[in-house]
Amino acid sequence: MERTFAIIKPDAFAAGHAGQILSRIYSEGFKIVGLKKLYLSKVEAEGFYAVHSARPFFGELTDFMSSGPCVVMALEAENAISKWRDLMGATNPADAAEGTLRKEFGTSIGENATHGSDAPETAAFELGYFFNGLELL
Repeated sequence: MERTFAIIKPDAFAAGHAGQILSRIYSEGFKIVGLKKLYLSKVEAEGFYAVHSARPFFGELTDFMSSGPCVVMALEAENAISKWRDLMGATNPADAAEGTLRKEFGTSIGENATHGSDAPETAAFELGYFFNGLELL
């Protein structure tokens, strides 16, 4: 079993899609081993996305991620990282395959409904950023 980190972003949460996304997570065979609803501060969003701090979209990204509540999750499944990325779909919802979360719930590259770790090292950092060991079941 592998663990990955996932977010239901503020756009999807505000639009009332969190329940549908959680349902899809379960129906696709993931086990949710950690879950929190939170409202990231700008500083927390900047810390989480620090890897992108030199990119031109950093300010817009961190403003968006601190604009409203989100749901952060630790997911577990066989090949969880690639499986979750496949379920999310392409970063740009316009390019995402039919049936993916971003195609169904995303509205733009910036507001694309979900986030997921892209590698084991990223997953370890991201899981540790939001969960301590006692919070993961």
